[in-house]
Amino acid sequence: AGPEIAVATTKAYSTQLVLLDMFGVWLAKKTGSIKPSDYALIVEELLALPEKMESVLENIDEIKYLASRYFNHNSVFYIGRNLDYALGLEGSLKLKELSYLHSEAYAAGELKHGPISLITDGMPVIALATQQAVLPKTVSNMKEVKARGAKTLLICRESETVDADAYDFRIDLPEAADEFMPFTAAIAMQLIAYYKAVQSGCDVDKPRNLAKSV
Repeated sequence: AGPEIAVATTKAYSTQLVLLDMFGVWLAKKTGSIKPSDYALIVEELLALPEKMESVLENIDEIKYLASRYFNHNSVFYIGRNLDYALGLEGSLKLKELSYLHSEAYAAGELKHGPISLITDGMPVIALATQQAVLPKTVSNMKEVKARGAKTLLICRESETVDADAYDFRIDLPEAADEFMPFTAAIAMQLIAYYKAVQSGCDVDKPRNLAKSV
């Protein structure tokens, strides 16, 4: 990836994801716990990632618009299940680091155990729904927060059919296996944080109170 100059890391995050996936599939091949055909398919998916990640950058105007229209509240929630919860942690961290806007990420399945009481009218909730196995449950959580006044932004693959009454805005991502959806979703969230920071007059290169040696 080369040196990560930015204080709020972006490409180093993506590169760590790639390395972990590469190590995992290599280990699976070495131990014989993966079929050769599945191994080849995963490698093919990995090689296709750069082009798919580039395609997210083509939606910059849409993301700029959402950053200006959507984040006019003093708190933002990210919700998701499985890998989407981990993705939410990254999105929330970037938004905090760059725009100084308070944000939290919650496992969507735990909403009813307390966090849902924090939902107020007009609060932005970013729902990550890239994992197909848990998509119906995530959509149900989106409807719960929307019924309590939240403004929901859905981030999912472009082919996904989701009830229109579950979200207010939507960002579509290129098709990929569930395991590789975090790569494109992370870029979308990092761009949201970036443009929100720029629009708020924050210094994205040198966020306050953060220090880094390169």
